[in-house]
Amino acid sequence: MQDHEYALVGGVNRAKIGRYITLTSAIVSAGIVFLLLSAVDIAKKYNISVNIPPVVLSLVGAGSVFVALYSIFDRFLWRLPGFATLLRVPDLSGDWHCDGQTLNPDKSPSYIWQGTITIAQSWDKIRLRLATASSASDSVAAAIAYDSIDGYHLLYHYRNTPAITSTDLAAHRGFAELNFSKDLRSATGEYFNGSGRFTFGTMRLRKK
Repeated sequence: MQDHEYALVGGVNRAKIGRYITLTSAIVSAGIVFLLLSAVDIAKKYNISVNIPPVVLSLVGAGSVFVALYSIFDRFLWRLPGFATLLRVPDLSGDWHCDGQTLNPDKSPSYIWQGTITIAQSWDKIRLRLATASSASDSVAAAIAYDSIDGYHLLYHYRNTPAITSTDLAAHRGFAELNFSKDLRSATGEYFNGSGRFTFGTMRLRKK
């Protein structure tokens, strides 16, 4: 499985961020070219021969600068507390201990299970993997929603694959919704399975 895009609900529009980075790239590129050409002019005044190959100027073009700035933003900048608050996008990456409770059709407790949810996240991609003793689930689609009162919600669709040693489980798909605490150290939620295993229950997460 690979990381996949995720939707943002209530956060800053990604297209706006792209436009801001594009504008910044143009300004930075123009500044670098200006400094390079100014350095050449200064060198000529002192009879120093300096030749800047066209390839150097192309490397500091707006397109190249955009790629560099976007990569920095995608991997690092958006995670900074100030940026995260402004963008309304939480950094959920890391390992989370999960306590699960399967429920019967009448919502009475059935059985308890435990696992680890690993979240890999960048500015525009995410992947969740839940590993238990008997199976593993990988997300295939996700969305993060911001609520000014309740905080952040993570909704995702997943595909579950039983361990090769498991004889009583079937591969299935499901959906989960997690509500994170404001300090992003814990979460509660629910899951619903179908298409192979019709069960549902609750989950409690805490950051490792």
